[in-house]
Parts: sequence; C-alpha cells; structure tokens
Amino acid sequence: MKKTILSGITPSGRLHIGNYFGAMRQHIELQDQGDAYYFIANYHALTSRHDGALMERHTLDIAIDYLALGLDPSHCVFFAQSDVPQVTELAWILGSLTPMSLMEKAVSYKDKVAQGMTPNVGLFTYPILQAADILIYHSDIVPVGADQKQHIEITRDLAVKFNLAYDGDFLRLPEASIVEAVATVPGIDGRKMSKSYGNTIGIFDEGRELKEKVMAIVTDSTPLEEPKNPDTCNVFALIRLFAEADQRDAIAERYRAGGYGYGHAKKDLLGLIEDRFADARARRKELAADEDRVRRILAEGGSMARERAETVMEPVRRATGLIRSFH
Repeated sequence: MKKTILSGITPSGRLHIGNYFGAMRQHIELQDQGDAYYFIANYHALTSRHDGALMERHTLDIAIDYLALGLDPSHCVFFAQSDVPQVTELAWILGSLTPMSLMEKAVSYKDKVAQGMTPNVGLFTYPILQAADILIYHSDIVPVGADQKQHIEITRDLAVKFNLAYDGDFLRLPEASIVEAVATVPGIDGRKMSKSYGNTIGIFDEGRELKEKVMAIVTDSTPLEEPKNPDTCNVFALIRLFAEADQRDAIAERYRAGGYGYGHAKKDLLGLIEDRFADARARRKELAADEDRVRRILAEGGSMARERAETVMEPVRRATGLIRSFH
C-alpha cells in the first residue's frame, strides 16, 4: 500500500530560485513515490496578508508555477487549502484539546515575532492548523526542513491526545521526512535569498530582468587575470546548484587557473538558469493564458482532498458527539 505524502506551500508572492531548490524540486520528485497531496496554504497566509485580491493572485500564481515546473495532477492531488473546510473543523477540535503550554513552546511563533510580524491568535495557533492539515488526510510522511521538525512532533502529540481522549485510533501518527538541506542559496547581495531582503532571482525571470539581476551579484575585487576561490564566490554557489558535476568541476578549475573573471562566471550562470527553466517558462506562459484550466485543476484536486478528508472527519464527529443534520 502506498504511503500518503503531504506537503504545502504558502502563497507569499513571486517564487524564486531559493524556493525551487529549497522545496519545490523535492515536491515534484516525490509525487511518484507515494500517494501525494500538495496544497497551497492560503489559510496559513491569512496570518500575515490581508488583501483578498492579492491572496487570490498569489494562489493562482503558485499553482501555475508548480504545474509549469512539472507537478502533474494525474500523479498527485493538488489543491488549495481553503477548498477543504474539514481542515478548519478538525483544527477547532484539536485546539480544544491543546494545552496553552504546548503552543507557548512553539519556536516558529517566537521566531516570526522576532522578525517583526505582528502577533495574532492565528499566528500563535498556527501549529494546530498545520496539525489538522497533516492529520485530515491520514498522512504518513511529511517532508520538512529540520527547522519544521517541532511542528511534526506537535502534530503527533495532538493525535495521541485525541486518540486517548476518545479511546480509539482515529488519527494516524505521521512521520517527518527531513529534507536534506540545500546549502544556503545566496541572493544577489550575498545574503540568503529572500523576498524580505529584496535580493531574489525569480524562477521565471527572463530577458533583461534576469540578466541585470545575475550581473548584479556581489563579488570581490580580484582582478581578471588572478586565480580565484570558487568556494567563497556567490556566483559559483549558484553555478553549483545548476551545473552537472563535470561542468561544475570545469568551471571551478577555470576559477583557480586565473584569466576567468566574474563576468565570465556570471555569463555561464545566466546560460545555466536559462537552460534549466526554458521549458518550464514556455509551459508557464501557456498556463497563464488559460487560468480557467488552472482553476479546474485546483477544483478537481479540492474535490479529491475533501473526499479523503471526510473519511477522517466522520469518525471524529461521531466520537466527539458533534451532530450534523445535513449532508
């Protein structure tokens, strides 16, 4: 029997190379390795975004991006979180069993507030909604970065609390699959690539915009003719992600030999980015010109996700005595 794999991504605007190597690539690779459910976490995004038109735009854009990059709705269930109302229903039930002390231990809340986010109840109870996301589909495997491991532990704690409280095996305990961390993807200023720093290279940037960003990557002042250390170069850090092993090694040798300038390296990087995303860029333009198709894909995925979620919620409702007089 196939294991159920679950992951989500928050619609936070234009996706960049750091997003691709950090999570998107792994999601696409995993879609054929189990019964995969991938959702766009628009409920979660409400904790920090309050522009409805922009939320809808970002949700559609992320859907288009994933489909263009190779996510196949015939190989996975791809949907918007808000298309599954059972998620918030389960989140309330779990919240009614969650000790305040458990939420107070959540590192992500403290981190986000430290980064300047305005504290709100949604942000504080974020791990409960995340737990509902995972438990509502009887997820077996949840690919996460090491920094998200605590959320899986909280999810397991809440599943155990519910099962003990109502004396049954209603909620399945998931396992975290720690995604191997990609070395920090540097932005054009050398810091970690992040929208908050305004230093990103978009996955679907092209033409002059892409060239200007690549040529603006910060380097040191080593003269063209002198040898350079590829291991300390922001440009090479990006080349390392895109190039095949032989090509990467050859470029590294050119760095060390001298006569190979940062301008040469940036041109090589530009070519690698263009080659990697050329096909996806063409597919994205086709999808963007037919948003009704994208909406249908999300609607179909939402229907499948609701059907799965209902198989989990119905026993939970019976156990908790929550009567529904409609179907």
